Amino acid sequence: MFESLTDKLGSALRNLRGVGQLSEANMAETLQEVRTALLAADVHFKVARDFVERVQLQCVGQQVTKSVTPGQQVVKIINDELVRLLGEGSTDLSPVRPLKILMVGLHGSGKTTSTAKLGKLLKKRGYRPLVAACDIYRPAAIDQLEILAKQEELAFYADRASKDVPAIGVAALAAAQAAACDCIIFDTAGRLQIDADLIEEVKRLHAKVQPDEVLLVADGALGQEAVNVAKAFHDALALTGLVLTKLDGDARGGAALSMKAITGVPIKFIGTGEKTGDFDTFYPDRLASRILGMGDVVSLVEKAQENIDQQEAERMAEKMRKADFNLEDFLAQMQQVKKMGSMQSIIGMMPGMSGMQLPEGADQQMARTEAIIKSMTPQERRKPDILNGNRRKRIATGSGVKIVEVNQLMKQFQQMQKMMQMMKGGGAKKMMRQIEAMKGKGGFPGM
Repeated sequence: MFESLTDKLGSALRNLRGVGQLSEANMAETLQEVRTALLAADVHFKVARDFVERVQLQCVGQQVTKSVTPGQQVVKIINDELVRLLGEGSTDLSPVRPLKILMVGLHGSGKTTSTAKLGKLLKKRGYRPLVAACDIYRPAAIDQLEILAKQEELAFYADRASKDVPAIGVAALAAAQAAACDCIIFDTAGRLQIDADLIEEVKRLHAKVQPDEVLLVADGALGQEAVNVAKAFHDALALTGLVLTKLDGDARGGAALSMKAITGVPIKFIGTGEKTGDFDTFYPDRLASRILGMGDVVSLVEKAQENIDQQEAERMAEKMRKADFNLEDFLAQMQQVKKMGSMQSIIGMMPGMSGMQLPEGADQQMARTEAIIKSMTPQERRKPDILNGNRRKRIATGSGVKIVEVNQLMKQFQQMQKMMQMMKGGGAKKMMRQIEAMKGKGGFPGM
């Protein structure tokens, strides 16, 4: 979502190369570009103005030390201001149990999906969640929540016959108590726009269930309109947190940078994809680092710890060190990486690569690579050298690809084996030169 903002901020900061001391004169153009970048990202104009003013106050007159460049010094100042803008301090939920969470928002913001995602996340934290369907206007929403609850093994409550939303909420509390659940998440109805009926209904539900948390689910693609939506809900319900969804999209991202500043309500969770696992606790410092192109190593490590088997990873590393890595090993490794999310999301967490765009269809290419390897026999995976023309033709037919793709995969795998042999022989520098040469020729597109 933030690629454009990252690129523009990077371009603005490059203007400070060779500057010995920060002054109003040499900062003027840079700060103007920063302000333009924020406005282009759909950040609220007041937020953009105040942000630039704070950065300017801190930058002007600062002596640039020998250990850093002016650009690095300004990056540090901008990073700190971004963290402040996104919300310093704790974004934890209330520690009380049973924990009652009311999910509100407009139609299409991702409330129902986010309800199930939050339930899954809290289940990992040791809660026993129950999700309650309080959207009486869309039967499909009730069905969707029930399907997701079953998929994630969450307790579920609905009353398809009732039209009394507060009564459904009270019944859900009783059902949660009977099932020994210590967390109840209420999925409420939305509208295409805020109206009096919508607000009145959630206020009556709020009065009956007395939630500990009121989370507004907001579509990150709404831009400045999301700020208006947040303000309206906050005035009516006293929001305790925000959930920003669709941060994996190509919207400009201004809502994330504006909502906390305008409403004073912290962002607590972000949705980063369509799968129920694509839902994370919000960390302002990590998002600030990603916006400035510095990646998010902490989140990357956490995802790896959560999804990758450590013993298996160590076994793979040992095989690679001994240059004893076959296609069966490669398939197992690729399947573990897939659990961490899309390739683009993984790349975005790597320092210096957050603005890098993978070729369109990179994940589909990985899926084709997986299909090719799965179409091989166990013997062929362990001993790729036996893959003659007839075997490759059979594999191409079995995986639904052209034989040229099978040949390309085998050529790339052989190149990878050669590099492992170099590493085994201590030729790390030679291997790095080989990698650079391959990058220039577009090597390893699916690996």
